[in-house]
Amino acid sequence: MLRPAVLGLSLWAVLHLGTGAPLCLSQQLRMKGDYVLGGLFPLGEAEEAGLGSRTRPSSPVCTRFSSNGLLWALAMKMAVEEINNRSDLLPGLRLGHDLFDTCSEPVVAMKPSLMFLAKADSRDIAAYCNYTQYQPRVLAVIGPHSSELAVVTGKFFGFFLMPQVSYGASMELLSARETFPSFFRTVPSDRVQLTAAAELLQEFGWNWVAALGSDDEYGRQGLSIFSALAAARGICIAHEGLVPLPRANSPLLGKVQEVLHQVNQSSVQVVLLFASARAAHALFSYSISSKLSRKVWVASEAWLTSDLVMGLPGMAQVGTVLGFLQRGAQLHKFSQYVKTRLALAADPAFCAALGEREQGLEEDVVGRRCPQCDCITLQNVSAGLNHHQTFSVYAAVYSVAQALHNTLHCNASGCPVQEPVKPWQLLDNMYNLTFHAGGLTLRFNSNGNVDMEYDLKLWVWQGPVPELHDVGRFNGSLWIDSLKIRWHTSNNQKPVSQCSRQCQEGQVRRVKGFHSCCYDCVDCKAGSYRKSPDDLACTFCSQDEWSPERSTRCFRRRLRFLAWGEPAVLLLLLLFGLALGLVLAALGLFIRHRDSPLVQASGGPLACFGLVCLGLVCISVLLFPGQPSPARCLAQQPSSHLPLTGCLSTFILQAAEIFVESELPLSWADRLSGCLRGPWAWLVVLLAMLVEAALCAWYLVAFPPEVVTDWRMLPTEALVHCRARSWVSFGLVHATNATLAFLCFLGTFLVQSRPGRYNRARGLTFAMLAYFITWVSFVPLLANVQVVFRPAVQMGALLLCVLGILAAFHLPRCYLLVRQPELNTPEFFLGRGPGDARDRNDGHTGNQGKHE
Repeated sequence: MLRPAVLGLSLWAVLHLGTGAPLCLSQQLRMKGDYVLGGLFPLGEAEEAGLGSRTRPSSPVCTRFSSNGLLWALAMKMAVEEINNRSDLLPGLRLGHDLFDTCSEPVVAMKPSLMFLAKADSRDIAAYCNYTQYQPRVLAVIGPHSSELAVVTGKFFGFFLMPQVSYGASMELLSARETFPSFFRTVPSDRVQLTAAAELLQEFGWNWVAALGSDDEYGRQGLSIFSALAAARGICIAHEGLVPLPRANSPLLGKVQEVLHQVNQSSVQVVLLFASARAAHALFSYSISSKLSRKVWVASEAWLTSDLVMGLPGMAQVGTVLGFLQRGAQLHKFSQYVKTRLALAADPAFCAALGEREQGLEEDVVGRRCPQCDCITLQNVSAGLNHHQTFSVYAAVYSVAQALHNTLHCNASGCPVQEPVKPWQLLDNMYNLTFHAGGLTLRFNSNGNVDMEYDLKLWVWQGPVPELHDVGRFNGSLWIDSLKIRWHTSNNQKPVSQCSRQCQEGQVRRVKGFHSCCYDCVDCKAGSYRKSPDDLACTFCSQDEWSPERSTRCFRRRLRFLAWGEPAVLLLLLLFGLALGLVLAALGLFIRHRDSPLVQASGGPLACFGLVCLGLVCISVLLFPGQPSPARCLAQQPSSHLPLTGCLSTFILQAAEIFVESELPLSWADRLSGCLRGPWAWLVVLLAMLVEAALCAWYLVAFPPEVVTDWRMLPTEALVHCRARSWVSFGLVHATNATLAFLCFLGTFLVQSRPGRYNRARGLTFAMLAYFITWVSFVPLLANVQVVFRPAVQMGALLLCVLGILAAFHLPRCYLLVRQPELNTPEFFLGRGPGDARDRNDGHTGNQGKHE
């Protein structure tokens, strides 16, 4: 209807408004309709207001003009007119609006709130037992803009279950359905904004910050939410304080000084200021006048775009200002709509007709709705035409319209329901409502909130008032374009706000004092690691893992045992080859010359049996290298000591024979020598081996060795070895061989050979000395060597024992067989030549006990 006259009116308005002629813009804040929507907007601001400064129940005087409040009111008016001109939304119905000034004060907002709840076409609120059929003047309320006002009006409207859709109240408390059952909003709650702020601090590594809030419900609850979010992210609040609101007769300056003094003492470089615009204005006014150091200010939405704060002289000196603003759709037609409204407001004919058509009952109660609005120009409001909350107002109107459309069951042809809709009936269709506004699809969740993205804004100074530049966004996760941020520091370096430096890799924090962000860095010791950068203690590796000092992870332990390829094992295998080769060579020679006097003097078949046993001892050392298994552990000791017993038992027979022939009379010697040869000799060998076999069986049954994996013996490996359960039983297994060796040594040590005969006793004596030297050395070496090398010690002891016996007893005989065969005679080895009996008798009768 107004489009044909828009160009002419705009041109005329430009010429006419320049003269300062009064407008009738305030009269456009009311429009009749089938259903009327109430609106609460901050059209003005009081110098000094509040309940504390009032002595009579009169309204404060609103003197200052708020251009943003007027633009938001015009956005609601534009949305209502758009809906009335649409055929797909509430067809055949006309919405009206009734917009009032809140003066940004609860005491002022209460009067229009009472007016909204008055009975239709009256100014009275009657008392009823049941308000189900009560029809107030308005169907729903759009606004107010601040949480402080919404907390007051929300409970009031909630009693009547009148839908209230705020376009700026973001306090988390308003999400409580039990307290505010009819409250909705087209902005996210403060929790979302504060979550974005906490992630911003975390993204830049700022974990030592100050948190300030205005001394009201908005600021106090915001600080409470931020404290919990910061604690969950490892952010420490060095100082938390409240900024008092400017009130009459209040010691404001002293409190603000105290807050800023504490912030400066904490040496933080980042301050979160979650406060109303008036509290932020008071804080920055003193900060600028006191020339306090520059900081990074993380702003709340309430003051980030406030003209009161942005226009403060010297504001460019406070530092870097960052904050989050919700992202809505661009209302491209809004600027032209505002110009049209201003043009119409300057048209006397239009104003006269409007005054006759839109007269209301409330003028004598609330006075003129916005007298300041009739003295403005386009230049006064042009700065706020793209304000982010304009879309929120626009969307709030569309949410109510969509809910009414659903309540009346409207379709393309009209709305079938003709009965007037009550506010509580409309409220039922507001819950979980999905609606469209400005090309976006929005939805109220169960708490009456909408999910919207946030833009991260940066104040950029290019004039007396900063511009807002986009440097990031938040839609559940944070994204920042760091290259676009201009810091207040020299060389545009990102400020650092930390109580302690970041710990290096493999270090954990040892907290100092009460703040977890103030700490010393402590190295993680070997066997532990730092799991995450925020750890306060090192995490120990599991038993099958290891880690070096200052590690950030654990490594799998490698199994460690005496492997075949180790240098010590290779050396022992060479020794094994030498020992086994000598045994086989000696055995071959003895078998070849088995009927010779030398072999017969050495025991004949028993000597060959002894060499076979020494060969088995050599072969038994092959059970010690390699990964231990239960079968290997059980077989190691019996397989080595039982053959050694067989060998030593043959030596004890020779020692006994030498002793008998040398120390006893001839008659006794002949009788006993016969018993030490033949089948009786084999019986002695069998008995000795049976005794050793019994001891080995007892050892294996009573104290069986077991395979053990020791996770702590070696720093980086897991040691797998055979563990003896009882060292006493292990010693008893050696007892039989030690006893045989000791008896053999006693029987041959004092015996001297006769001239011209082979000294058999000397070979046995040195063989037993070799045995004792080997095993006496073995005991302390086994006790002190590392467990991983104990199998090598046992291998070496067995091989050295075999080589010692070979070198002392068998190899000299082999030398005679090969190199001096002429000495291989009965007279030299067996003593069967002429005069042998006579020499023995003379020796026994002449001087018993003396030997040549």
